[in-house]
Amino acid sequence: MGLTAQDMSDMGRLAQLAINPQNGASREEIYLAVASLYRIQGAGLNERERELMREILRRLTRDVEMAIRIALAQRLAGDTNAPHDLILLLVDDTIEVARPLIQHSPLLTETDVLRLIANASQAHVEAVAGRAHIDVPVTDALAKSDAEPVLVALVRNATAKISEKSYSTLVEKSRRIASLQEPLIRRPDLPTALAKSMCAWVSDALKIYIENNYAMAPKHIDDALAAATSSVLNGEFHASHNPPADSANKLIEKLATSGQLKAGFLMRVLSQGQIDLFDLAFARLMDVDFNNFRRIFYQDGVGVVALACRAAGIDRSVFATVFNLSRQARGKTVAPSAEDLAEIDTIFSTFTKATALTKIKAMIGAKSL
Repeated sequence: MGLTAQDMSDMGRLAQLAINPQNGASREEIYLAVASLYRIQGAGLNERERELMREILRRLTRDVEMAIRIALAQRLAGDTNAPHDLILLLVDDTIEVARPLIQHSPLLTETDVLRLIANASQAHVEAVAGRAHIDVPVTDALAKSDAEPVLVALVRNATAKISEKSYSTLVEKSRRIASLQEPLIRRPDLPTALAKSMCAWVSDALKIYIENNYAMAPKHIDDALAAATSSVLNGEFHASHNPPADSANKLIEKLATSGQLKAGFLMRVLSQGQIDLFDLAFARLMDVDFNNFRRIFYQDGVGVVALACRAAGIDRSVFATVFNLSRQARGKTVAPSAEDLAEIDTIFSTFTKATALTKIKAMIGAKSL
């Protein structure tokens, strides 16, 4: 159902005012009035009515203060009921207006995003690279860019799903784009062979990081990991509250004894979905009780997770990956608040690895009393 006769009469007056403001009505007021009407009535408009509204907004865009347009975009960024074409109209605005929608609007489709990559400004494409949970078709398109800010934003996006083919492209580009090297190496899903190849051109500090976190495990450790993986797939210890199987305990002890139990191993098994193995390895790495560790890690909020990551030597840049994947594996979806993010930053900046370990051990000890 379209607009009522009264609505159309109001729209006609708004259209006239958009061209020749009268009686003190500002273009900003008209812009917001039309945008609000469009937002509320969008689902019931016919194409002629929608085009009339879009035309009014397009006419006014040049004359409306950017702050007004930004405020509207921010208001619509989380709106799941806003008209799709109103979102697209604002996405085609300047990057300051478009950014909140590009990065957060659930209404932008993969087709919309690919169109932006093909046709929009570099700043718009960079915003796409920071959008949460972009999938392989989008990251493949982004990886073809030669714009350094776009590529860096992509590899720093912990939730982006990147194919091995695009990783190969990005690793090759990191030969000449130094700012790509560290965020690439710190991605837990970067294939080991590609990480190793980067030793030919990265700094000594990054070489050490690669050697420590992408070390090729000895044959017997690989065999143990394969056995543990088989146990997971066969259902021996996949249940979230079951104790790990003996094969998993033996694997973790072998890794600990050989000095291979490190943050890189945690990221590896987590990215493979082996959540019980991840929990067991995490508790063993910090030398704390497994059950008590798992209880506080999943029940006591982001501060505990941040402390545990700091104690285990997991970098701040991949914290979001650890938090999101571990929660998803337990069937939880928790988005950290602004206060949570501030707490995380404080923990990583003020605690050393040793003091974080002392703190987390004290918390686990208190929990067991």
